[in-house]
Amino acid sequence: MKNQIGIGVSLCVLVTALATLFPSHAQRVIFPDAKGRQAVGARTQAEQTQDLSLAPDRGARFNPLKIALLHWYLADTTTFFKVGAGPYGVCFDGANVWTANGGDNTVTKVRANDGEVLGTFKVGSQPYGVTFDGANIWVSSDQDNLVTKLRASDGKAEGTFPVGNGPGWMAFDGANVWVPSADGTVRKLRATDGKNVGTFPVGVGAIAAAFDGTSIWVTNYGTNTVTKLRASDGTVLGTFTVGYGPLGIAFDGANMWIANRNDGTVSELRAGDGMTLGTFPASAGPYGVAFDGAYVWVSGDLYLRVFRATDGVQVANHSIQSQGIAFDGVLFGQPGKTSVFCISFDRRLQRDRKGRFRGGKDP
Repeated sequence: MKNQIGIGVSLCVLVTALATLFPSHAQRVIFPDAKGRQAVGARTQAEQTQDLSLAPDRGARFNPLKIALLHWYLADTTTFFKVGAGPYGVCFDGANVWTANGGDNTVTKVRANDGEVLGTFKVGSQPYGVTFDGANIWVSSDQDNLVTKLRASDGKAEGTFPVGNGPGWMAFDGANVWVPSADGTVRKLRATDGKNVGTFPVGVGAIAAAFDGTSIWVTNYGTNTVTKLRASDGTVLGTFTVGYGPLGIAFDGANMWIANRNDGTVSELRAGDGMTLGTFPASAGPYGVAFDGAYVWVSGDLYLRVFRATDGVQVANHSIQSQGIAFDGVLFGQPGKTSVFCISFDRRLQRDRKGRFRGGKDP
């Protein structure tokens, strides 16, 4: 069930530095050329890092969602910030990080540059997912089947809107917020006023959504599939089989990455036609997925794993139990660093709960 509530939880910031990951290991690497195309060359990791430092906006060429990207490193630094009880979802609004705290029915706003808590706001019962629409934060409430719209500037509630049974992680398409629900539907809410402009069938246990620039992708936890819908009218463009228990999903500018919770793998599907490009071992209950412009980060029960987006090679493995995950583009406002925010249970709670699902079709 999504209502796996815990205590002793925190918001974790993990920073990594590519130059220090394998400092003496020279290898052939795949990197984007000056026009953003993939090319292969005999370069060391240090040389690749130097290239990126000369073109800090290079990642934007293959990430149409325009994530705030500067340089990328993979150093191994972790910082924790206290938020509300039982957090699950997390998102970034360009300056702050928001967490959905299922244990106390709140969302917390944390300033990304120093971790200061700027506000805690009441929402519906057992908030699960949080999504930013450019001006507002949308929060799904698992138990009362509602989403709440909060003004990002001050957390003021702008409206509460009914959705399907067990709403999950949402996606914003530039005009609308898409809300997947465990009843096998996804609802399209107009961001300006929350009006439901369409309800579309997907798969049983629909739980998370992502936008690829033209289409919405929904993970169907109960049927081991993902569904692709045309964002303009909700037409189903395809349903594709992935691993067991697909949950988190993210777009890397060309492909979709899916965390398969129940078989310990990550699937990469080509966004154009849904073709499977790779299935990579992740183990230990993969949960959420985030893309930082070069790497795909996968949270999970015991580890946070980092995969190179170009070929799926695992480049880092951090011993952190985590669930929701989001990328903020830069650590503490400083160029030259990448930070990823994730929800993490403390060690005592890890031993007690181990992040397992309990009694139901949904995590």
